[in-house]
Amino acid sequence: MSITVAAFSGSLRKESYTTKLVKAFQKLAPTDVTVNVIDISRLPFINQDLEENLPQSVKDLHKSVEQADAILLATPEYNRSYSPVLKNALDWGSRPQGKNAWAKKPVAVIGGTPYALGAFGAQNHLRQVLVYLDMPTLQQPEFYLTNAAEKFNDNGDLIDDETAKKINQVWSEFTKWINKTKS
Repeated sequence: MSITVAAFSGSLRKESYTTKLVKAFQKLAPTDVTVNVIDISRLPFINQDLEENLPQSVKDLHKSVEQADAILLATPEYNRSYSPVLKNALDWGSRPQGKNAWAKKPVAVIGGTPYALGAFGAQNHLRQVLVYLDMPTLQQPEFYLTNAAEKFNDNGDLIDDETAKKINQVWSEFTKWINKTKS
């Protein structure tokens, strides 16, 4: 059974480690999994005044989420929380009221930083929001990319074998989780 995953990077920085991590997950995805990286940089700030006539970027977000079997959320860590651009995308995906595109979508949470904690605080905080959004979240294995600057080459390719093994472990469990929650 083929699986389509919508993947989101919570960083807009050009040389983002978070985006590099998403692309590594995309590259290492099992053959029956298609990973579509969704651009959230064009979403306006959440604004209820825009809900009557949703901007095209919000409509595109909803369509991407609705067409996906599952979601991959990658976040950097800002002040022990996940990124504002990811929060904005999550909010738009749940609006207008009663139109939560995220509901029942199985999700895996990953993250990384150039530091030692690998976005632990951000992921923990993000998981709280996913409960409210009614997203069945993969609990294990957790994925924290530490010292991210050392894990990619100048082209943005993953060069760390241990990280690749961990990514493959996440994919193994995540695909099982997706199939279980879809049943």
